[in-house]
Amino acid sequence: MPSYTVTVATGSQWFAGTDDYVYLTLQGTDGCSDRHLLDKPFYNDFERGAVDSYDVTVEEDLGEIQLIKIEKRRYWYQDDWYLKYITVKTPVGDYLEFPCYRWITDEKEVVLRDGRAKLPRDDKTQILKQHRRKELESRQKMYRWKEWHPGFPLSIDAHSHSELPRDIQFDNEKGIDFILNYTKAMENLYVNRFMHMFQSSWSDFADFERIFVRISNTISEYVMQHWREDFMFGYQFLNGCNPVLIRRCTEIPKKLPVTMDMVECSLERNLTLEEEVKQGNIFIVDYELLDGVDANKTDPCTVQYLAAPICLLYKNLEKKIVPIAIQLGQKPGPDNPIFLPSDATYDWLLAKIWVRSSDFHIHQTVTHLLRTHLVSEVFSIAMFRQLPAVHPLFKLLVPHMRFTIAINTKAREQLICECGLFDKANATGGGGHVQMVQKAMKDLTYSSLCFPEYIKAKGMDSKEDIPYYFYRDDGIKVWEAIKSFAEDVIHIYYESDEVVCEDVELQAFVKDIYVYGMRGVKASGKSLLTAVLSLFLGMYPDEHFVEKPVKEAMAKFRKNLDEIVSIITERNKNKKLPYYYLSPDRIPNSVAV
Repeated sequence: MPSYTVTVATGSQWFAGTDDYVYLTLQGTDGCSDRHLLDKPFYNDFERGAVDSYDVTVEEDLGEIQLIKIEKRRYWYQDDWYLKYITVKTPVGDYLEFPCYRWITDEKEVVLRDGRAKLPRDDKTQILKQHRRKELESRQKMYRWKEWHPGFPLSIDAHSHSELPRDIQFDNEKGIDFILNYTKAMENLYVNRFMHMFQSSWSDFADFERIFVRISNTISEYVMQHWREDFMFGYQFLNGCNPVLIRRCTEIPKKLPVTMDMVECSLERNLTLEEEVKQGNIFIVDYELLDGVDANKTDPCTVQYLAAPICLLYKNLEKKIVPIAIQLGQKPGPDNPIFLPSDATYDWLLAKIWVRSSDFHIHQTVTHLLRTHLVSEVFSIAMFRQLPAVHPLFKLLVPHMRFTIAINTKAREQLICECGLFDKANATGGGGHVQMVQKAMKDLTYSSLCFPEYIKAKGMDSKEDIPYYFYRDDGIKVWEAIKSFAEDVIHIYYESDEVVCEDVELQAFVKDIYVYGMRGVKASGKSLLTAVLSLFLGMYPDEHFVEKPVKEAMAKFRKNLDEIVSIITERNKNKKLPYYYLSPDRIPNSVAV
């Protein structure tokens, strides 16, 4: 009688093993095996990190194995099991791989296909078509859209982390890491000790030094020594935490009535301000989005303020960017003066501090929360709802969605919710951050998620004109590596645009993103398959792909990333301010921090 060797790999997470009854059934083109008991209580199989093998004998040859069904039946208490993969050695010596990388909970079952990626058109038998359809029907019941706030991208329908599908919850280690990292951050910044400082006026610039007294690295020490200087203020627009707002100024806006007399002492080329603009030497950062946003009023004893400044910057003869004028509001007038480097020292310094404060709010709420976390969650939910595990795009994207929905759900529970950390320590708390997201959604387009397009649209693409924009330089290198990898994988499965158009699951995925996730924003349609295929970076510890051409593409991708790491490392040697934030070995695999 034919015999199959079945190998089962259990995850290494905490409590990933099981003591429950586990049954296996093989489904082939020529028949179905009996239900085989693989494990039962006290057999000590399927322990955490274990790889167990079994011989399964059948009455007659099953033909090509198409599906494997795994059933878990409870012995005593709830005992979740993380199944990594199953391999099957057939009677003729062929090996088949069946990736899973999922939790099997309660008395549930999972039906697996072999690891070869397939488009909908590739499934010819009714049993495979039915499996594909049932998987999506099941997922669409678990992954439902919900409006957390009007005007926001839609998010997962779950009030708390515990309500999420088990497969996307933090495992125990990650959950503990979240708590520990949060606590460590609070400790590191002395937030608990200095919370009263955030809720009252500061009387001395030395307060800054007391806040950061425990941060000890060469970059923070250098910044602490030079943060008041104009060159450092300008440098942060290029390589600070929010290097996405600066753009080349093609015309001085009427709402910023800067005159030549005001800035003449800051210009170094014996040109008028208009001529400097025409030569591309003037840059601008406009925080218009903050105009009209309500400041935090959650603490009646603390009056908080927001500004919506406009900052004009100049590229000097050393090709460094420095500020030359700051207006703290959007409407010019006697009560909204333009501050200049020639003003009193503290007047100019306080104007720069207000700009930095506004930059922080935009970064936290728009750049980080909206354009990173919330947008990624939209792609994650749409992926689970519309792409079955056998789809090549699911296999490509799923490693880069790891814990994204979980971290966002935690944030809605603890950080951006009413009475969360935003309300306690942020001037846009108490509803201002919600207003900001709602306003920023109107300008969110897919082309703005396309890194080279976004940089070029802001007039910041010339390395010769702006040589110290390391965020741009490193970002484009990483972008090109990702783009090349995505193209290599996609071309394996889609030989033409017609095949793309015929892929009904891909089209449903795109529709879910556009209609539901992004709320049908009209401008969002531009360059959509670019956004879909190029938002992601990563290594692949879970082997969802089994095909040799894809593994070769992964190896090429890793080699390209290693070369970028080497280039960045070499450039940073002996730099007082090294820039390594976009070095591939420091980029998380998914939005989970």
